[in-house]
Amino acid sequence: MADRPQTSMETLLVGLDAGCRSVLEPLFENGAVPNLESLFETGAAGPLESQVPPWTPSAWPSLYTGVNPGKHGVFGFLAFDGYDWDVVNASRVRERTLWELLDDRGKSSVVVNAPVTHPPREFDGGLIPGYTAPEDPDCHPDGLLDDVREELGDYRVYAPRDADGAEKVEWYERLVAMRGEAFRYLADRFDPEFGFVQFQQTDTVFHEFPGDDETVRTVYEAVDRQVGEILEQCDPDVVVVASDHGMGEYTGHEFRPNELLRDRGLVETTTEGEGMPTWSTIAANQLRDGESGKREADDDPALLERAVAGLASVGVTSQRIRAALDAVGLAEFVAERVPTDVARAGSEQVDFPASRAYMRDRIELGVRVNLEGREPDGVVPRSRYDRLCDDLVDLLSDVETPDGEPVFERVARREEVFSGPYVEEAPDVITVPREYDEFLSTRVGDGRFAPPSEPYNHKRDGIVAISGAGVDPTADLSDAHLFDVAPTVLATMGVPAADRMDGSVLPAVGAVGTESYPAFDAGGAVATDDGDVEARLADLGYLE
Repeated sequence: MADRPQTSMETLLVGLDAGCRSVLEPLFENGAVPNLESLFETGAAGPLESQVPPWTPSAWPSLYTGVNPGKHGVFGFLAFDGYDWDVVNASRVRERTLWELLDDRGKSSVVVNAPVTHPPREFDGGLIPGYTAPEDPDCHPDGLLDDVREELGDYRVYAPRDADGAEKVEWYERLVAMRGEAFRYLADRFDPEFGFVQFQQTDTVFHEFPGDDETVRTVYEAVDRQVGEILEQCDPDVVVVASDHGMGEYTGHEFRPNELLRDRGLVETTTEGEGMPTWSTIAANQLRDGESGKREADDDPALLERAVAGLASVGVTSQRIRAALDAVGLAEFVAERVPTDVARAGSEQVDFPASRAYMRDRIELGVRVNLEGREPDGVVPRSRYDRLCDDLVDLLSDVETPDGEPVFERVARREEVFSGPYVEEAPDVITVPREYDEFLSTRVGDGRFAPPSEPYNHKRDGIVAISGAGVDPTADLSDAHLFDVAPTVLATMGVPAADRMDGSVLPAVGAVGTESYPAFDAGGAVATDDGDVEARLADLGYLE
């Protein structure tokens, strides 16, 4: 038998975006992912309850900081400044990460593809950012991405947007391989005590190939190969596998809260504002920037804009046009050829400054109040704020689907859901869909209910498995929560959890107490302002 490799890696954290038992069990049964299966069979494993909201940009920071969004400050893909918005990035994560806490204890780390880690902060080790980063992200230390590309060849954060069908699946496999190869290269270079590698394609495949079990298997087989090679090369003492949420089919309805709020006189609409990004404005922006082809020279955008605006004035909005085009498979084709101003002219949108309350971003799961003194053109006096929030809780709690089922399993004031210094950045009223089986949409103009726009949805329960030295494989992990991952990882390395953490060490590992770490200096937020990142979010249905 060959000697085991001598490395310093104490704990490896493998992140499977959207990983859950309902996806993994069939793969285990078919022998498709032997390395992952072995980790689950030899260690302690169970469901991992996610947070509110259970989406990548907020849930991964919660997992790797151990605190709820009210403490780290990220509630969705978008951050808001008045009525303006930008895609979130690492400057919005205002809490120490696992690798920063370990750096405080003199331990080094290698982090590859973790979401919302661009631009990176300094620590002992190496980091290549993941989701929400630009295609050529800043890495830590400076120049690291050039080194990786020189050593390994191409390294990308995303697949090319024009890849389709079988080519896209090939890109999934290549991206997965890039993560594993880059991680092994950096592990050899830095010899870290902690390693974290995240795989995003295990989520993306459900958004872009819904119901395609064979493609899902292809992605997971590619991940399993990389996990096996990492285990062989790095030989960590402990391995933790964790996901940010689960994944499953929608069987409910699409519900549009802004339609209900408009009927109650709380939402005003317009066809003249910029509004939130939509299917057509994102594609049109790409066209304007020369990324989706060229308009014919004889196109007259001004004429088209007036025509579409005229249709909107009699109720024929771009949402309805899109529904008709989508029915015959032409929505994407047309979206790529409609100038931005034309799309906006025909889109009925929430008029945020004129409205009293509205849902801005479906991912953050909540309704915002247009509060006087807080929003640039707030119309709700502070004396009416509490009463309006309570009325919204009552109104939304009573909403039922056309089948007579409640749309929401919980509607509550944000202070009942989150805690910490950034609670006021959350929506004022939080709306948790029933079993995450009801799709929320910010659309207006098409009625309150419709079939879900997306066939698959994030679910509450992800997965966690812990295997290796000192781990009790018989431990009951049935109550594991997303916030427990960070303190558990620290405990496997003999490092106390931060006393600010909301989670606890899972029973498979011996706890080592808590300590107060130096206060985190949040500093100022920096802009993402990256049209390509926005377009990719729109492609996956995260921006409507």
